Amino acid sequence: MTQLAPVLTIDGPGGAGKGTISRMIAEHMGWHLLDSGALYRLTALSALRHGIAVDDAQALSEQAQNLDVVFAVENGAMQILLEGDDVTTAIRSEGVGNAASQVAALPPVRDALLQRQRDFHQAPGLVADGRDMGTVVFPDAPLKIYLTASAEERARRRLLQLQQAGEDARLSTLLEEIKARDARDMQRAVAPLKPAADAVELDTTQLDIPEVVERIETLLAERNLV
Repeated sequence: MTQLAPVLTIDGPGGAGKGTISRMIAEHMGWHLLDSGALYRLTALSALRHGIAVDDAQALSEQAQNLDVVFAVENGAMQILLEGDDVTTAIRSEGVGNAASQVAALPPVRDALLQRQRDFHQAPGLVADGRDMGTVVFPDAPLKIYLTASAEERARRRLLQLQQAGEDARLSTLLEEIKARDARDMQRAVAPLKPAADAVELDTTQLDIPEVVERIETLLAERNLV
């Protein structure tokens, strides 16, 4: 794949901090941002709303190809519209996340969304956040990061997010869901979750967000990508 502009891929399991860190780096650099997980969550949410089973590969593939989605920035924050409806918060629910993990395991859905993701690659650069950005979508990216953290720490972070949003949750239930999602993502037949061979791995269990951002931006500078 010809590199028209720098691509930074940030892969890893849910709760490792990919979303927040990717947004911060994209904002610092003035680069575009691809939240690939949002595309799978949108496909899952659309399927749920239209009564499509999360294992109906053909129907889901058609749904993915024809998603009526708009990504916009409202007051400095990302706003996502599905069929004209603001679903920025809805796609982040645990139910949609679990459905998205099942949808993402289906090869026809991944094929349907592949080019849509690659179309985000535009100047001056792109930060691509997901689970197979460095292994499948942008295999020639000059810098690939794989973020991870212990399942217990990721469950704790998710619990804090839900509590701040005024939602009830149990840490034990969240931990079980995270482990199940990890297993599903890592064991799927197509594009399993794993570090690219040339990825830089960062364990964020004991690191705060500014520390991780600083490390990645230092790597970008060392590779003359900024």
